[in-house]
Amino acid sequence: MFSLSSSNRYYLYNQACDMRKGFHGLSGLVTAQMGKDPISGDVFIFINRRATHIKLLHWESGGFVIYYKRLEKGTFSLPKMLESGSVSWSQLVLMIEGIKAEKLRHLSRYNPPESLDFTDKNTK
Repeated sequence: MFSLSSSNRYYLYNQACDMRKGFHGLSGLVTAQMGKDPISGDVFIFINRRATHIKLLHWESGGFVIYYKRLEKGTFSLPKMLESGSVSWSQLVLMIEGIKAEKLRHLSRYNPPESLDFTDKNTK
């Protein structure tokens, strides 16, 4: 079952990856090169040198899952990463769908205060 969503954290491996690697090889890169725990539930993104192949490694309950996409034409455009190597769900979706965002700007949205006290002070 495809269970990736915006609630996951995504980390992009910052070097070209050999796409012949499987579960053991990719989880070894996560541990040795990225310094992360491959069974943490985070999603790790790997792209080959020509940016025509992408693999996502994800630990679900019971085992690893690899999602793999190979482009017949074109390349994946890499998103701008944070210093930690993380990318957002929206950046991943745009990358996989082949949409290159030239100028990305997040608009502010209203967030209500954490706790609102609606009790009437005059009823006491």
